[in-house]
Amino acid sequence: MSLLEFVLFLAVAVVGGAVVFSKRPVNQLFIYSMYGGVLTLLFFVLHAPDVALSELTVGTLAVPLMVLVALMKTADKL
Repeated sequence: MSLLEFVLFLAVAVVGGAVVFSKRPVNQLFIYSMYGGVLTLLFFVLHAPDVALSELTVGTLAVPLMVLVALMKTADKL
């Protein structure tokens, strides 16, 4: 295991913990998007570019945008 892989595994653990312990949904959403970016980097380093591109489109862009739209629509009703 290279140093870069170790650092990325550690970053995944730290950012994943930050997602779990974040209190506000909007902050949690942006941290989740960062988590997707870190996972994308990890997948590229582990030589899985197809999985990395899927994570980039789904985990970093599509899901956070859909959740953000849902939060914006329901913010008035809370």
